[in-house]
Amino acid sequence: MTPWSNESLSSCAFVDPYAVHPRGGAWPAPAQLGDDIDFLLPPPNPAHRLGYTLDPQDRRRLDLHATLTAAGIPPMPEDRAVIDQISALPADVNDVLQRWLHHAL
Repeated sequence: MTPWSNESLSSCAFVDPYAVHPRGGAWPAPAQLGDDIDFLLPPPNPAHRLGYTLDPQDRRRLDLHATLTAAGIPPMPEDRAVIDQISALPADVNDVLQRWLHHAL
């Protein structure tokens, strides 16, 4: 890997965003006080949900990630192999580990 040098950027063009003028006229008008620009989304329709189910090991992996993150210990990329091995343990062992994590932290 070579060190960064701005000499290699000499062929790049510089664009001043404040010097650009829109061709279509003026900028869009700002929102006014009476404009209804904020609205609530409709609630989700359960009939439109995807019918995927997670493998129990994947579910345990997600639960372990969530538990560690909620405890203030976000998993690092190098922790993936260990998390994969822990999530491959039987469900009852994983439940005990989850409880220990909740009570210990």
